[in-house]
Amino acid sequence: MIALTGSTGQLGSRIARLLAEADVPQRLVVRDASRAPALPGASVAVASYGEHSALLDALDGVDTLMLLSATESADRVSLHKATVDAAVAAGVQRIVYTSFAGAAPDATFTFARDHWHTEQHIRGTGIDFTFLRDNLYLDFVPGFVGEDGAIRGPAGDGRVAAVARDDVAAVAAAVLTGSGHAGVTYDLTGPAAFTLAEAAAVLAAAWGRPVRYEPETLDEAYRSRESYGAAAWEVAGWVTSYAAIASGELSTVSTAVADLTGRPAVSLEEVVGAG
Repeated sequence: MIALTGSTGQLGSRIARLLAEADVPQRLVVRDASRAPALPGASVAVASYGEHSALLDALDGVDTLMLLSATESADRVSLHKATVDAAVAAGVQRIVYTSFAGAAPDATFTFARDHWHTEQHIRGTGIDFTFLRDNLYLDFVPGFVGEDGAIRGPAGDGRVAAVARDDVAAVAAAVLTGSGHAGVTYDLTGPAAFTLAEAAAVLAAAWGRPVRYEPETLDEAYRSRESYGAAAWEVAGWVTSYAAIASGELSTVSTAVADLTGRPAVSLEEVVGAG
């Protein structure tokens, strides 16, 4: 039995659908049962990240947990750790976790540090694991464009090997249903790394209107995003996602998507309909 968190979200719903299409029994662990996708072979259990008792019940009889990372929050690491501990207590034998490219305690992208701490906690339990270190999502790139047609951020001339959600879901389904993945970390990327100036050109071609990239300094980026009134940790995450591109930490291209799915990774051109 495979249990899946996050099945009401964009990535989790894709994974759940692929498992259902493959006739794989699964248990969808959700906060609100009414929002769970209705899929053949899927049962529903109600529990939230960090809710020990509810998770013990939800994960009873589960062999593998597909743990999608929780929504970014100030206490996300503690929620991840508590969820992992509940899974181990419930008798789960393997965790497949959606991490992030370049996860490290000193990663430029602050949210990638959360993923590193979660990975370390999973390792420390002694449970079998597989880490899927996703790059930034290609699906997000169109949303970088402001109303005036500009992408602004402190990414410099750095490159990002962004990956499509569909490809991450396909890899997850392959790992969940296959063997030989214990203790392995997969870096999941698109087929190429591109600058944000190059991304702007792709979007302009797809949309038939001008799109440009305007580099910001870190100070400019923090000032512009602080105007939204978000918490400091959230603003830091927004800004440092661009800074991680500038640092080169997100530029390495992997063949893992093709290796694990048997088909090429999707490109930005394909995602936005320009190729």
